[in-house]
Amino acid sequence: MDLIYTLNIIGTFVFAISGALTASEKKMDAFGSAVIALITALGGGTLRDILIGSQPVGWLLDPNYLYTVLAALAFSYFFKKWIVKLTRTMFLFDTIGIGLFAVLGMQKTLSFGLSPAIAIMMGAVSAVFGGVLRDVLSNRVPLIFRKEIYATACLAGATLYYGLTFTRLPENWSIWIAIVVVMGIRILAVRRGWGLPGIK
Repeated sequence: MDLIYTLNIIGTFVFAISGALTASEKKMDAFGSAVIALITALGGGTLRDILIGSQPVGWLLDPNYLYTVLAALAFSYFFKKWIVKLTRTMFLFDTIGIGLFAVLGMQKTLSFGLSPAIAIMMGAVSAVFGGVLRDVLSNRVPLIFRKEIYATACLAGATLYYGLTFTRLPENWSIWIAIVVVMGIRILAVRRGWGLPGIK
């Protein structure tokens, strides 16, 4: 199991926990929690695959993703109080996850022969739209529609990764640099209260 695949599984696990905790806050039952966890973890990649015509969608070809979501659901049920105390750690894994998913989503889109601009958009879709679906189904305003910088960080990371593909850097280095940039933008945006201006 290579490093990127391992990080992908970890990102899926963290996103699924995020969905499970949201469902818990909304007093959903076990089935509702499972649906929200699954959508949060795999919704972005599923939407990307549907849009670019990748059939069947990625997680249907690898049951480890489904097992990861189920494990995250059980973990959230038994260790909810402990997880809530690890807000900063969860934020860090979430930030790594969106950076990784943005880059991997872009890679897959480019492999289908689509344009770089579309690939960058699909990278952002992979990273954030699971959270959008989670928030919509939980009757919350999605994070990307609020002032906080989130999807913008993914777009920046995906764009940087595409630029780095024209250099002589090893691919793994390019991936890690793009992920670090996404993390840096997200962390600074949260700490300093950065946000995009709204229409007045």
